[in-house]
Amino acid sequence: MEELGLVHYYYGDGKGKTTAAMGLLLRAAGWGIPGAVVQFLKNGSSGEMRALEAFPHVVEMAVKCQKGFSFSMTAEEREECAAVMRENLEKAEQLCREGRCRLLVLDEIGSALDAGMVDRKGFLAFLDHRPAGVEVVMTGHRRDGDLAERADYVTQMCKEKHPYDCGTAARDGVER
Repeated sequence: MEELGLVHYYYGDGKGKTTAAMGLLLRAAGWGIPGAVVQFLKNGSSGEMRALEAFPHVVEMAVKCQKGFSFSMTAEEREECAAVMRENLEKAEQLCREGRCRLLVLDEIGSALDAGMVDRKGFLAFLDHRPAGVEVVMTGHRRDGDLAERADYVTQMCKEKHPYDCGTAARDGVER
């Protein structure tokens, strides 16, 4: 088997960033590769997170305190969620160092960095010095130069048309 260890970065305003990242995690799980997913700025209630519970060698972490968008949180709610995000990221980094995670999905890490809820310098240091053989998949809305520079794969998801634009809410099994 080819060695893992590359970095993927999916960003943009289009649908499919999380789906693509979770698809890679599912593919790895099918090969028995241990993985982890950390969701930033999401509460972990998506269908992907539910489905991944079936895989014993996939660790899932999300911000259970997340009740809305970061811009609508009070300062106290924002700090509480940021603390959980930092803790989850530290746990994921530890799993990688221990060899218990070979494919790490960091869903919305770009957006968490943009919002200042994750320490950029510390995260970039982890990315630059991650253990050999750890594949990292990152998502975010806005193109982040630091992440793009470190990535081996950079994919922009560009929305041309989406039902949300006409007022259709996110649907179970399709958008969440």
